[in-house]
Amino acid sequence: MYERKIPVNFNCGLDLVAEVLYGKWKIRLLWFINEGYKRPSELQRKIPDASRRVLNVQLNELEGHELVSKVIYPVMPPKVEYSLTEFGKTLIPVISLLGQWGDEHEERLRNLVLKQQSQQHVNLAGDRPGSGRDNEAAD
Repeated sequence: MYERKIPVNFNCGLDLVAEVLYGKWKIRLLWFINEGYKRPSELQRKIPDASRRVLNVQLNELEGHELVSKVIYPVMPPKVEYSLTEFGKTLIPVISLLGQWGDEHEERLRNLVLKQQSQQHVNLAGDRPGSGRDNEAAD
């Protein structure tokens, strides 16, 4: 299990929000649960790039932060459903505003993200053995 090496300082609300919402899929999970997708299999279909294990970990973290609640029905096969808590519902307007901001700046954000990914790819390629960079140091 992951153990933090740097202690977390919660100096302001943004630190706390970052701690609670940190995770690639958490905002999407909250949004889709709010939209009515309550079962893990439904959420998996809405977020196909995420592994089931990662989604379960992030759902458990959201449950631990009291943003979602989990109901396990005593049937075979087992049935699990998630729903937003009242506390979790308070995040939906904020997530909606973030989505609107992303929509308004979609082209610019997409170009910036693609540019950064391209630069990272070039930097990583330059550090590979045989790329010439390791040979330069030998000269």
